[in-house]
Amino acid sequence: MSLKIRLARRGTKKRPFYQIVVADSRSPRDGRFIEKLGTYNPILDKDKKRYEINLEAAKAWLAKGATPTDRVARFFDAEGLMKREARSNPEKAKPGKKAEERAASRAAKTAAAEAPAEG
Repeated sequence: MSLKIRLARRGTKKRPFYQIVVADSRSPRDGRFIEKLGTYNPILDKDKKRYEINLEAAKAWLAKGATPTDRVARFFDAEGLMKREARSNPEKAKPGKKAEERAASRAAKTAAAEAPAEG
């Protein structure tokens, strides 16, 4: 049985609120879980602490082999429980084909507009 430390959504429509839970990886997102470790409220301002975690219980589950999801790993990294490597995907930042075509046509128009003005 592989264990995940992940977010389970609670709260109403358009008002998200999450519980940080330990669950079997095969169970549904909002379904059965083993233990609740804390909460996460993304609606709060960034200057306030948006999450609360029981650090002792989280350490115990990490020692048992539970793997956190990316968002929960960010919380653990901020609390000093584990180190999370920064992910980098430079291909994702590149513009698509249509955007490149539009940029090329704009550059050609500006070059054409500047050429007669100089001459």
